[in-house]
Amino acid sequence: MNSTLEVIFGLLGGLAVFIFGMNMMSDCLQKAAGEKMKRILALLTKNPILGVLAGALTTAVLQSSSATTVMAIGFVSAGLMNLPQAISIILGANIGTTMTAQIIAFKLSDYIYAIIFIGFIISFVVKSERAKNIGQTIFAFGLLFLGIETMGSVMKPLASSPIFTDMIEQVSHIPVLGVAVGTLMTLVVQSSSATIAVLQNFAEQPGPDGVSSILGLAGAIPILLGDNIGTTITALLASIGQTKDAKRTALAHCIFNISGCFLFIWFVKPYAALIQYISPKGPEIAVISRQIANAHTLFNITMTVIWVPLIWLMVKIVMKIIPDGQKKVYSNAEPQFLDSKLVSQPTAALQLVVKEVARCIELVSDNLKELIAVSTESDSEKIKAVIQNSEDTRKLYERITEYLSELFASGGLTEEQANQTAGIMYILSDVDRMSALCREVCLSLKDKEEKKYKYSKDAMRDMRHSLQLIQEMFTKAVQMMATGNTEAAKDILQQKEKILDLGIKMRKSHVERVGEGKCKAKLTEPYNRIIHHIDRMGNCCINIVDAVQGKAGQTYLETVA
Repeated sequence: MNSTLEVIFGLLGGLAVFIFGMNMMSDCLQKAAGEKMKRILALLTKNPILGVLAGALTTAVLQSSSATTVMAIGFVSAGLMNLPQAISIILGANIGTTMTAQIIAFKLSDYIYAIIFIGFIISFVVKSERAKNIGQTIFAFGLLFLGIETMGSVMKPLASSPIFTDMIEQVSHIPVLGVAVGTLMTLVVQSSSATIAVLQNFAEQPGPDGVSSILGLAGAIPILLGDNIGTTITALLASIGQTKDAKRTALAHCIFNISGCFLFIWFVKPYAALIQYISPKGPEIAVISRQIANAHTLFNITMTVIWVPLIWLMVKIVMKIIPDGQKKVYSNAEPQFLDSKLVSQPTAALQLVVKEVARCIELVSDNLKELIAVSTESDSEKIKAVIQNSEDTRKLYERITEYLSELFASGGLTEEQANQTAGIMYILSDVDRMSALCREVCLSLKDKEEKKYKYSKDAMRDMRHSLQLIQEMFTKAVQMMATGNTEAAKDILQQKEKILDLGIKMRKSHVERVGEGKCKAKLTEPYNRIIHHIDRMGNCCINIVDAVQGKAGQTYLETVA
């Protein structure tokens, strides 16, 4: 293989190992963080400063500002976060992403294989899932540096190539060209962390004098600014097909990075001098990697400090560019919150699932109210509404179940999250069954209207009483899911006993009415069928109570009410 191909494949192979290690480290950090990620996400609803902090912490865990931005876009699209909150998250994400460059600047080449070996041993030997995740994180951390080392070794011949050095000289003397190169690199690789790692490695290559960097800090800074612009393409792609606010969030990310580039491009040399002043001293090729990391960090911190008090202005700008249009109207059967782009981030995805489960619960609650109303005064329109709601709930249930299956298939769930996801599916199936039983009762009442059945007032009163007990049971079961407080479980069990007793009484009373000629014998089968459906509704409520008492899915359903 000739030297050119060796350099190309070495660079691509090193980049592949680096990106694989970075993605693996992100996945393992997410799993190791577990419930702590939920607490970080809880900061999102606070003030802008906490939003910036949450964005920085989330990005430090995800090892990708793009991933955090996609998460923010998903939350805005789902209505879980408003535009100013999302913008504060993005400002923080730009600070958090500089952590990767700071880590890369450490000289760990002598310890790479030791780090990989230690990570492998921990993940291979220990049984605890959390410890395994920590071990895999260390292993991935080693792979990340192995990729950097590989890229660095194959770049050495480039430093002595006259053609390449002439090209670099052009880039280092024309800042706009450097910005274009950095933007293009990140557009291709889709990771600013990866392209900045390449930049740090390349800048460490010595020039003709063997001491100075082939590129120099002043030449590296424009490329760094371009990397920051290039990373916004991921946010723009994520916003395609999303709500107006989601598109505005992606646009705010672009404005942040582009405005920073326009501001700093005029002061590249003074900025380079400042970075050299605050960074460690020594031969340029020995310290330039840290200088680039510091330039990246200071750029994002400075722009964040500028924009945090001007979030209101950012909101006005993006609202002006993307004005309000006709608001999208969702049908009950259509998911409003689920976002397939967040499947790789299960902590955030499960928050969206909870919101959809809440919608299913709300539809069932509405159906129970309508059923009680229909049992009081028959209304064909209300009967149709209950049947339609039940069909919509079934479709929504199927979409949520598919989404949860995708979460399982992604392999990103911790054992605890997998148990909680299974619990949510278990509870959701009973919610769907409640909806189906509401439909069955309504169909029986519809038959009553169409076939001119006429139940006695006593029969309808008992039916209405049973449905009211079911409504109370369901409401208490939902409150248990929301609070985790199981004190109401005893009341629900007692109400289930009342429904059983009432069912026996209703059957007995009906037979007596048939004997007295007050009811027709042919009504016995449909009336018993309604009683049976109501009894099964009670069983569904008990199943939900049992699931909550067993903590199945309760952690993520605590915000349903």
